[in-house]
Amino acid sequence: MSERALSFGAMAEAYERFRPGYPVELYDLVMAYAAQPVRTALEIGAGTGKATRLFAERGVTITATDPDGAMLAELRKHVPANVRTVRAAFEDLRPGTRYGLVYAAAALHWTNPEGRWTRMAALLEPGGVFASFGGPIQPTDQAVREAVRAARSPFLASDEIPSPDGTPPEHDMQWPGTELQRSAWFTDVRQSVIERRLTMSARAYVGHLSTVSAYLVLPASEQEQVLSRIMRVLPATVEVNADITVHVARLATNA
Repeated sequence: MSERALSFGAMAEAYERFRPGYPVELYDLVMAYAAQPVRTALEIGAGTGKATRLFAERGVTITATDPDGAMLAELRKHVPANVRTVRAAFEDLRPGTRYGLVYAAAALHWTNPEGRWTRMAALLEPGGVFASFGGPIQPTDQAVREAVRAARSPFLASDEIPSPDGTPPEHDMQWPGTELQRSAWFTDVRQSVIERRLTMSARAYVGHLSTVSAYLVLPASEQEQVLSRIMRVLPATVEVNADITVHVARLATNA
């Protein structure tokens, strides 16, 4: 897992170009849950700042953290002045400043589960909110999905990240909500889905795949082969399911 977690920096520009941003509905959902003004936020694994912009452009003062300097260098090209960057893994952050919101955009699964929620709680103000959101991007057409799977199969059985705690996909509550429900540090755990359909060119879809960790950790020759194979089976434009699963929780009053 650690190899995959640190595989993104070499692709920072592609990550910025091909990863979709986040809709305003996400900001509205998190703020409605907070039910009070959120002035400061800490972002875990900020990458190139796709989620950073969503919150910073609406007045939240963000501290964006990431262990990869190349990702943060790309982020700084695109964010407003109310964003401070810190090169650090979540595990290396030291308690001190507390925030109204701590969030992770498609990054929480890269953090160490040992002591995760104790560390998270130490970063939040009383009554503060934690949020995690993200989701896979897959072609909506079953035939296209199957063609991609077949093209990928000599190199990868799957390109998705399995549930970190083994929660089956049919379970009502998915990870990290399952962990949050078991944690004494958090309460009022909720899960929501923002439905989203996007249309992209075949080249843009393959570009997106080139930023996915399962492909990034393949040897360079295999990366090229598998992405070329997928490109050949795609239609000119690809409609994708890009639903965003959102988990929110509140720091418990006795924390």
